[in-house]
Amino acid sequence: CFFLLFSPIVPRDRHAVWASRKFTSPTDIISTVEFNHTGELLATGDKGGRVVIFQREQESKNQVHRRGEYNVYSTFQSHEPEFDYLKSLEIEEKINKIRWLPQQNAAYFLLSTNDKTVKLWKVSERDKRPEGYNLKDEEGRLRDPATITTLRVPVLRPMDLMVEATPRRVFANAHTYHINSISVNSDYETYMSADDLRINLWNFEITNQSFNIVDIKPANMEELTEVITAAEFHPHHCNTFVYSSSKGTIRLCDMRASALCDRHTKFFEEPEDPSNRSFFSEIISSISDVKFSHSGRCIMTRDYLTVKVWDLNMENRPVETYQVHDYLRSKLCSLYENDCIFDKFECVWNGSDSVIMTGSYNNFFRMFDRNTKRDVTLEASRENSKPRAILKPRKVCVGGKRRKDEISVDSLDFSKKILHTAWHPSENIIAVAATNNLYIFQDKVN
Repeated sequence: CFFLLFSPIVPRDRHAVWASRKFTSPTDIISTVEFNHTGELLATGDKGGRVVIFQREQESKNQVHRRGEYNVYSTFQSHEPEFDYLKSLEIEEKINKIRWLPQQNAAYFLLSTNDKTVKLWKVSERDKRPEGYNLKDEEGRLRDPATITTLRVPVLRPMDLMVEATPRRVFANAHTYHINSISVNSDYETYMSADDLRINLWNFEITNQSFNIVDIKPANMEELTEVITAAEFHPHHCNTFVYSSSKGTIRLCDMRASALCDRHTKFFEEPEDPSNRSFFSEIISSISDVKFSHSGRCIMTRDYLTVKVWDLNMENRPVETYQVHDYLRSKLCSLYENDCIFDKFECVWNGSDSVIMTGSYNNFFRMFDRNTKRDVTLEASRENSKPRAILKPRKVCVGGKRRKDEISVDSLDFSKKILHTAWHPSENIIAVAATNNLYIFQDKVN
């Protein structure tokens, strides 16, 4: 395995554990990160179609401080590159999203998707093997029935623990455009998959058909003005979901109202300030991620420069707006030229919905405390992430004199970006994907 997992450490009051993948290939770039519902497992997907699952170390009396460490549990190839012969298009193996299902038995289940196909995987353990077959010998070859004179009862013998990943369902051929989101419903019987123009509803038991619940494709594609960028089910109400658009709007839909949810129940949009209008306004207002809070009361959205929190009962403006990297507003022209302006950053809540986290450039990531209104910039870097070291807050200087502990906005490395993050569902443990490196941070343990 090519993951080097170091002992827990972290930023500020957070201890970090980081796993580094020593690769140079583009296929090794991490494309999604997701904790399961208990936080004991952490799954990552990469551009090579691989899924790597980490398992949290169990606490021992001798090594209490090792409790936060995550070690590789299973690695498997989820998707392979394909070719659409009808459209003469290559289909990348890159894993766009991973979503866990709640654990019902000893096995774990997760959904993974590339641009076209969603797969349901079963991850299970095996530590026993059957021996003493009547019709087969020990090497598995069939025996001559004439040689069998006694009846044996097969027995289970202990063996080295083996973790197996098997595909249980393959949901294919339902999306014309690239899938950008999958979301498991709170009824745990259905899930939805969203592409640029359509959202489909699936039943976990039925792979050959899905139900189209949103379709924004115009009759004439020249009239296309916006695309779907993200979608998610409500955490508690199985009939409610939201989807965001490239125009910076969010639509909340109720599946009880009609079979095809083209007519939204609520429409969230912030009026644009005419004084801030520019050539880049439409691009930077495009929403790259949308997340319900765990309580289901709020929605969080991420656009290029900000994170916004919306109350479901107020559609005309967000209740909170956090500037992620406003110092880049003067750099939009160069960011447009190098295509960085089209980067899609994700955002996450902590378990109590009191803190928000999202990524930035130069391997920086930002945290915003909704109660105290304090924020901090931290860096996920191999250079300053020594085991059990406290990560210091970073500051970006815009013009003028630069202090010793500050970094100039002109010195930021835009090739180092944190697009994908995840937060443990109940503890202050976070996972941050920086290109082909995975960093895991946790609260400092005294």
